[in-house]
Amino acid sequence: MAVTQHDGAVVALGGRRIDPERTLTPRFPFDQVDRVGMEIADQLRRSHAVALVCSAACGADLIALETAQEMGLRTRIILPFSAARFRETSVVDRPRPEFWGTMFDRVASVARAHGDLVELDIAEGDDAYSAASAVVIDEARKLAGIKGPGQSSGALLLIALVVWEGASRGSDDNTKKFVELAQDSGFRIEQILTLNRRIS
Repeated sequence: MAVTQHDGAVVALGGRRIDPERTLTPRFPFDQVDRVGMEIADQLRRSHAVALVCSAACGADLIALETAQEMGLRTRIILPFSAARFRETSVVDRPRPEFWGTMFDRVASVARAHGDLVELDIAEGDDAYSAASAVVIDEARKLAGIKGPGQSSGALLLIALVVWEGASRGSDDNTKKFVELAQDSGFRIEQILTLNRRIS
């Protein structure tokens, strides 16, 4: 069987937001941010990533976007609705809003300057985030040079990087839906754990 040669990878990312102030089930504590950022950087380097596609919520998304931009990678941000509304509902609504808000403004500004800030017009609700995840997958495929649904490979490898605690929280888990969508779309799945321990 012929081995396909790739010139690098396009990474689509999905993952957890930072935990609320009080939570009975920790999924992404703030004290794991630095470690997760270092592991994301390591994964991007090992993958020979040339581009990152994801949303921009507080937590996995913003950490990855800032890391990728510091590495000089192209970053395409997919938001389900306007940046201003998204910032309000998915960035500064958790602990340390100034930290996340400033990071959002920074990474969004870089993406916007390069024509890589995509603001969709989806009605708010849980389905909006699932719909945005589908666009993340589609945009990653386009950046990898895959033009149609019947085409499975391009010049660049497709990797889905999942940043979570390793377990679904139920049927409404958008991160789990992202994993399933990426698998169905032929992405190679990699994961980084947000709790620094493996879930059995």
